[in-house]
Amino acid sequence: MAAEKLRDLSHPIDVGLLDATVAAFYGTGSKEERTAADHILRELQNNPDMWLQVVHILSSTQNLNTKFFALQVLEGVIKYRWNALPVEQRDGMKNYISEVIVKLSSDEISFRRERLYVNKLNIILVQILKHEWPVRWRSFIPDLVAAAKTSETICENCMAILKLLSEEVFDFSRGEMTQQKIKELKQSLNSEFQLIHELCLYVLSASQRTELIRATLATLHAFLSWIPLGYIFESPLLETLLNFFPVISYRNLTLQCLTEVAALNFGDFYNIATILPPNTNITDAYALGSSEEQAFIQNLALFFTSFYKSHIRVLESTQENISGLLMGLEYLINISYVDDTEVFKVCLDYWNSLVLELFEAHHNVDNPAAAANMMGMQMPLLPGMVDGLGSQILQRRQLYAGPMSKLRLLMICRMAKPEEVLIVEDENGNIVRETMKDNDVLVQYKIMRETLIYLSHLDHEDTEKQMLKKLGKQLNGEDWTWNNLNTLCWAIGSISGSMMEEQENRFLVMVIRDLLNLCEITKGKDNKAVIASNIMYVVGQYPRFLRAHWKFLKTVVNKLFEFMHETHPGVQDMACDTFLKIVQKCKRKFVIVQVGENEPFVSELLTSLPTTITDLEPHQIHSFYESVGNMIQAESDPQKRDEYLQRLMVLPNQKWAEIIGQARQSVDFLKDQGVIRTVLNILQTNTSVASSLGTYCLSQITLIFLDMLNVYRMYSELISTTIADGGPYAPKTSFVKLLRSVKREALKLIETFLDKAEDQPQIGKQFVPPMMDPVLGDYARNLPDARESEVLSLFATIINKYKAAMIEDVPHIFEAVFQCTLEMITKNFEDYPEHRLKFFSLLRAIATHCFPALIRLSSQQLKLVMDSIIWAFRHTERNIAETGLNLLLEMLKNFQASEFCNQFYRTYFLTIEQEIFAVLTDTFHKPGFKLHVLVLQHFFCLVESGSLTEPLWDVSAVPYTYPNNAMFVREYTIKLLGTSFPNMTTTEVTLFVNGLFESRNDLSTFKNHIRDFLVQSKEFSAQDNKDLYAEEAAVQRERERQRMLSIPGLIAPNEIQDEMLDS
Repeated sequence: MAAEKLRDLSHPIDVGLLDATVAAFYGTGSKEERTAADHILRELQNNPDMWLQVVHILSSTQNLNTKFFALQVLEGVIKYRWNALPVEQRDGMKNYISEVIVKLSSDEISFRRERLYVNKLNIILVQILKHEWPVRWRSFIPDLVAAAKTSETICENCMAILKLLSEEVFDFSRGEMTQQKIKELKQSLNSEFQLIHELCLYVLSASQRTELIRATLATLHAFLSWIPLGYIFESPLLETLLNFFPVISYRNLTLQCLTEVAALNFGDFYNIATILPPNTNITDAYALGSSEEQAFIQNLALFFTSFYKSHIRVLESTQENISGLLMGLEYLINISYVDDTEVFKVCLDYWNSLVLELFEAHHNVDNPAAAANMMGMQMPLLPGMVDGLGSQILQRRQLYAGPMSKLRLLMICRMAKPEEVLIVEDENGNIVRETMKDNDVLVQYKIMRETLIYLSHLDHEDTEKQMLKKLGKQLNGEDWTWNNLNTLCWAIGSISGSMMEEQENRFLVMVIRDLLNLCEITKGKDNKAVIASNIMYVVGQYPRFLRAHWKFLKTVVNKLFEFMHETHPGVQDMACDTFLKIVQKCKRKFVIVQVGENEPFVSELLTSLPTTITDLEPHQIHSFYESVGNMIQAESDPQKRDEYLQRLMVLPNQKWAEIIGQARQSVDFLKDQGVIRTVLNILQTNTSVASSLGTYCLSQITLIFLDMLNVYRMYSELISTTIADGGPYAPKTSFVKLLRSVKREALKLIETFLDKAEDQPQIGKQFVPPMMDPVLGDYARNLPDARESEVLSLFATIINKYKAAMIEDVPHIFEAVFQCTLEMITKNFEDYPEHRLKFFSLLRAIATHCFPALIRLSSQQLKLVMDSIIWAFRHTERNIAETGLNLLLEMLKNFQASEFCNQFYRTYFLTIEQEIFAVLTDTFHKPGFKLHVLVLQHFFCLVESGSLTEPLWDVSAVPYTYPNNAMFVREYTIKLLGTSFPNMTTTEVTLFVNGLFESRNDLSTFKNHIRDFLVQSKEFSAQDNKDLYAEEAAVQRERERQRMLSIPGLIAPNEIQDEMLDS
């Protein structure tokens, strides 16, 4: 009954009843009560007339939650429907909100008591301003300033409103408002700033109220980054700020304001060295300080870094300034040792940019024009100036030599953990295997590594000296701790590639020798594990050194084999990972006979293989086999290669022969769980070898292929009978899961081999036909729960590999997998996630390489294909939607070029256009933005191109004949969007559609036009819209990679494809 009464909005709402409903929603009553209340409130919120009750509710209720509910309703209207309301309703609401704010903030008691409510009202007011100001509310800023002068509490609240307004316009506007609107608001704020500026200065000079002064400083902080410079440097603002700085309660806010000023590229500077005595131990001060004091040190870091980023050149200009500069750098280095991630990030970011700037000037000494540009000189160079410039750069390097040396030590002491290191210290001080990657640490490692490489380029001698000195202290025990050794070795590993080869060789010989000694002389399991992890990390980073020094390479690999018997958590994993990494970079060295050896190392290794791997887990053994496969792949003599492969596979092949022999006697032997596990393990070992050997693995795969298909078929039947007999829980049993693992591994093995094998049609002829029934037929016969998605990806790989040669087989593939897979995946969006993605990848392979086979499908089958594509791009799972869209683009292009162009587009054009607009304007599908735009661009270009010779509209149903398809599509699109977005006027929609036609040939204009429409349609406001800008970000990343490739060491040597060097 109560609900009915609330729903009737023809009378003023019963506020007492609404209070009770809101209280029930937030209350501690039964779940049913809460659900019922939630239901009523949602209904009210969605009722378009509800907002008219807001004023009545706000003036009648005392309950804060009810007020918030009413304001939430109002906020929705302001965001999505404001411009469609009649003028008097807008003005009424605007005046009411302003009055309530003034009333509540005019006296101290109500202002403090109703603080949360006032804050929310301020936000609502700023949302209204985004629509009304400056055009329909010209007097807003003068009114606000006048009100502020009437009382100190009103003034404090006005400051809060101004701060919100500045943030909305300058910080959060991208993707929220159209480009035009943002520009308009920025201009208005700039032109009216005079009044705001006077008000701020007036408060700071006249008021004694702490809260008001703090609010004013906070507002200034928001404004300082964009206001015209005259207001800062030609007014008493800076002196006023510096007067407030020593006062403890204002120093954090003042320092934040000064930091903003410091970041501006203008103006002189001032001395603040009096704040902290230079000999303060900042690390301890931070560790023991209050949160205010900690914030102060963090603000200090922000101030120095901003100031130096903009004004370091001014500071280098005179002797007096230089001493200030060096003192500030000293402060910053001390602050960088503070044990707090956020503070360290601020400092690190600056160190990175300073060192990069010094490095680039040093790097460009040979190119005077570039160097002069770096030095900030804008004039043409005369011949005599070049030498002067060189000496200027050298002087500058000498000026910074001291701080840079201290900075190297800082980087070495605080180096972050690289990804390859798996052994870490847990919170209880135990050495354990890392269980989760910490992305923050990886990002920090990348920046630190880059900074240290620049530092190394600036002075290789000092870098080497500091590292060896620190290593010496580890050896004599003076400085030995796990953390010190770790950070040092991570730093040594991270500068790989930045030194000249002779220097790197000399340096590494000492480092590796010292580390191996340290391993011998140190006792204790944990200590040994830490040292082992560091040895492995360092050697894995220097493939160039290992390639040039066989003795070291052999010692290191034997040391890794030793670590493979070390059962301490993480050591064996890291040994196997490092072994694989080294082999990939040095594989040739293992298959030639080295000086002083009787046989290649690989042969020696194969002889001792059984003992080397005795202590390894199955997954580690697979990694080991992959590494040896890489070595064998480097052998160019086919006979030797086959012999090595045979020796490598002796253990798994003996076991396989034994199992198959037993199975021939009695098939039940294969049903034993232990045997199934062994079969799985053998197949996994084969997959590892196939992944590194590719085509050369042919003899091994041929050996087991047919038996493997028989095992596959038998296990498949066993799964089906178990599921049929065992009821709904059978697929979850460990027995069925294990059998399915074997089937999956068999498919993975074939896929890996065919994928890696060179493009030899006879391999396809040998392997594909025998699989048709055991694999494809089996897929069709199985129950849905027993179908392996790997079948789909295997055939996608086969089609991508053998392309048009597979056209004849497409109908068989279609018949076996299409209908039955579709039934599995179109019931909902959740079941069978693996099948979904792989199904669309298979379809895409067919559309790309075997398009003629698709044209031969019947119209029912083609309709199924098109429905499934539409179904795919509607999917909220990003990779499925993207595969669907890519597939759609392939189909559209192929059909446009075929003789069925008219027929196809007449059937599907309007459906697809409608569906694409639906996902484009639905915020769940933002990541697909780039592809949505491409599909629409294809459509608009197509109708203007003349490829379509028949009308797209249904001639029998539409009495009016359009002059051409372009006119029809224009009308259709305007109607489609007009009905989908009732909050947009017909003029806006028509403008948008005309714009699409006009910009269709220029992708970037077309894309921007659509972005603006999305923002305007208000579907996308107040959300994170970076996905709409993803493409631009990708171009930027590629540019950065090219820059990094040009500086030795910036891209780690083991990440560069350098097959040629390994000879």
